[in-house]
Amino acid sequence: MSPAELSKRMKSLFHPSIEGAQHGAKILEEFLKFANGSGARGAQPSNYLLHQKDGTFRTAHEIKTLFTERCLRLDGVSAHCPFWVHTTAWTGSPTIRPFLPPDVAKRSVKEIELWAEDYIMRMLDLCAELGVKIVPMFWGVAFGWEMATGYPWGFWSNGKSGATGSYDLLKEGQERFVKKTQQIREHALKLGIYLCHEIHPGTAAMCADDFNMLVDICSKDSCLGVNADPSHNWEGEDWETRLNKVASRVFAAHIKNHTIKPGMPLRSMGADFRNRAVQFVDLPTGEINMARYAEALIRIGYPARYCKITSSETAPLVVEAESAFRDLDATSANGIVYVRDNLCFPIAAGSFEEGMGA
Repeated sequence: MSPAELSKRMKSLFHPSIEGAQHGAKILEEFLKFANGSGARGAQPSNYLLHQKDGTFRTAHEIKTLFTERCLRLDGVSAHCPFWVHTTAWTGSPTIRPFLPPDVAKRSVKEIELWAEDYIMRMLDLCAELGVKIVPMFWGVAFGWEMATGYPWGFWSNGKSGATGSYDLLKEGQERFVKKTQQIREHALKLGIYLCHEIHPGTAAMCADDFNMLVDICSKDSCLGVNADPSHNWEGEDWETRLNKVASRVFAAHIKNHTIKPGMPLRSMGADFRNRAVQFVDLPTGEINMARYAEALIRIGYPARYCKITSSETAPLVVEAESAFRDLDATSANGIVYVRDNLCFPIAAGSFEEGMGA
């Protein structure tokens, strides 16, 4: 085998990348410097990192130039927060306030929702200018807080036609989701952008079946994708089962690990993450075998799908390392090195059995 053939055979399908939402205290230049200095080959900034000081978006040319100067790939734009605002505002929840300009936060629920929709549309236009096809995000509480608890409050719909106070939380939520997201989905579809929902407790899709329901009620809308993340599988549905159920819709992948303290409730009203049962941790010490996760992503076709959509040679494994105890930059830098050294492995060119007995 020639050196060129050997090099091709030994090539990895992945490259190490980093998500920027947790690093919002930095400006884009600082974030990219940190990513490059930590060994990342790509970065996935949050929508806020693309802002200028006045809150408007930087130009696509300026953003591209900054990435080029740091020799980094632009691996999508992480936009969880504005989507959370858009599909949660109708509930009047205060959880949307941290992600709004102060003057917008004072507006009515309907005005905030319209503002969020306009913001998302403009952000998607910027993504199109940047050549970004992948937007990791999550849909907010479109089905209401009762359903978002995961407890079957929906059983009180009772289905009795004409009954006093009768309702159907699931059906109402389905109709609400389709209507509220229609213009955004149509715009993303027109631009060739995939909106990759991170299946997550308390969102519009908390498990694989929930996500597949969203796809069904939106007439199989092709812009609806999944951002794979194994760290949010806490209650019964293991990460591999979830991946298998949504396999063809996985267009993005975060790398994150967690541990669960035994004997503690997974759901409680305590706000201090250090005292919660679920702890996000550095990649090497969590309960999820990251190598098996990377292999599963290959098996379900994520890297091939991503590379076809983006015309890239490799797909990003986007580090979203978090810890309630360890410094954030240290956790992220450790995660980038871990991905580079352990998950960007050379791909087998054939079965390991082929050479037996030769």
